Amino acid sequence: MDGPVKTRDRLTPAVRFDPRGIRKAVSEVEGVNAKLAVVITRTVGTMACAYAFAALALISLPDAIRTGRPAIISWIAQTFLQLVLLSIIMVGQRVQASASDARAAKEFADTEVILDRLDTSTAGGIKDVLDAIQALAKPGATPPPGA
Repeated sequence: MDGPVKTRDRLTPAVRFDPRGIRKAVSEVEGVNAKLAVVITRTVGTMACAYAFAALALISLPDAIRTGRPAIISWIAQTFLQLVLLSIIMVGQRVQASASDARAAKEFADTEVILDRLDTSTAGGIKDVLDAIQALAKPGATPPPGA
């Protein structure tokens, strides 16, 4: 292994539009509906799509301003927030999932190291403790030096 994968190394692919990644994800699922769902989710869940939706929403802003305050409020709630926040929330979920995956991988690696060090056949550490316990369990035995 090349070393631990840092959380920040996983975040960039989570927010970027990646056609190769989409093709790979599509190849991993079966059926037309699943493939379509993967394409839509992986495309809409990018910051590029959020920016495109923001630009699309801003096209109708001048009309809302001319119409007045109720139209502006309606534009913000129904057009801008719904379009833009959809993509941003999806990006946030992917970032959180990637960060969680990185934490899980780090915890797994740390656990493997701890279990390796607790190996009863490894000299030092727990082996010495087990030998001392076994020596005390024998009748008339003296404890090993340093115990």
